Amino acid sequence: MMQRPNWDDFRFVLAVARTGSVSGAARHLGVNHATVLRRVAAIEARLGVELFEKSVRGYDISPENLRLIEAAREVETAVNAVERLARAGEAPLAGVIRVTSTDSFCHKILPPLLARLSQRERDLSFELLSNNAHLDLSRLHADVTVRPTYKLPDDLVGDMAAQMAFGFYAASPDVPADHWLGLTGAIGRSPVAQKLREALERRKTTFTAAADSFLSLQSLAEAGLGRVMLPAFLGNGSAGLVQVEPVLEVPPVPIYVASHADLADAPRLRLARARISTALEAEQEQLLGGR
Repeated sequence: MMQRPNWDDFRFVLAVARTGSVSGAARHLGVNHATVLRRVAAIEARLGVELFEKSVRGYDISPENLRLIEAAREVETAVNAVERLARAGEAPLAGVIRVTSTDSFCHKILPPLLARLSQRERDLSFELLSNNAHLDLSRLHADVTVRPTYKLPDDLVGDMAAQMAFGFYAASPDVPADHWLGLTGAIGRSPVAQKLREALERRKTTFTAAADSFLSLQSLAEAGLGRVMLPAFLGNGSAGLVQVEPVLEVPPVPIYVASHADLADAPRLRLARARISTALEAEQEQLLGGR
């Protein structure tokens, strides 16, 4: 009969999952490298599964073990909740939530929002992962994604929390109407960017510079290099930019708060998404361009 692992075994597995390496887990837990290796190997042997894929990048969660790792996280939350229940009679959202979003959201929108959540939920902490190309949630690189998009991909499940408007800006109205900044990389592949490119190509526009980040585009526009399309919360929030005549009509973009489809029903992640969605709703005016 297989020996049943105790909770302490799972602490080592979760530490490796969170840090992506044995050395990182050792530092997090305050033990040595060999102890982490031994404890992870022992629980893998007892469970009869290989929990991690080892590579030069570190330790990744095997896709087929995503649910197992999330179940361990649920156990962690439940164990930690026992004392809180005894003290307060109610267990708030707790633990580490990994949130990924675009660089502009990670820079302007999410920090104050997550700070307010952390103040209300004292046992909750966040890892904020900025990536315009979007992280692969199937590898458990993140728990929740805050994603501006007209349609979620099939591997994500979530709800629309708010909408984001775009605007057109320049350092001054004197910036030539045919001098524009281009969108490249991940943001350049978005439907909004493609429509902008088509509209500007019809006008035989000169692209004076380009960037794969709205934050970089904002800085380039503030330096006077050209006109630019930006999320309204960036453009209207900049003291160095003024609005200019739009070259096309851009419908507001929905902002989804989602998780990987395999983990979307996990109670911890459902609650985290609900809290983040409610906080984003409160930012709707700013996201639509209110100063």
